Amino acid sequence: QVQLVESGGGLVQPGGSLRLSCAASGIILSITRMAWYRQVPGKERELVAAITSGGSTNYHDSVKGRFTISGDNAKNTVYLQMNSLRPEDTAAYYCNQYVTVVRGQTYSYWGQGTQVTVSS
Repeated sequence: QVQLVESGGGLVQPGGSLRLSCAASGIILSITRMAWYRQVPGKERELVAAITSGGSTNYHDSVKGRFTISGDNAKNTVYLQMNSLRPEDTAAYYCNQYVTVVRGQTYSYWGQGTQVTVSS
């Protein structure tokens, strides 16, 4: 079994910064992709940022230039540095990792979610 544990959410004023972390533990051979999604009530979950094991990244248009995703393969951890936060960034943020547990078997795992609230 693989578990993802997130941390770093909270309440921040507009223009502020937060850093989210997501650490994977369990039987892990490799991680091919790490990503952050977010969801607000009544809307579909959307991709915020993703990074592959090769270092390629992609971002939602609304966060480009403000958010940075990074990964530490040695620690099986993905980070999301969020700067210049806006009220519309308020959401529950979920970590997602594609984990190879044995050769040929790769599964998608989700964290429990962490709330980010941007408000004055």
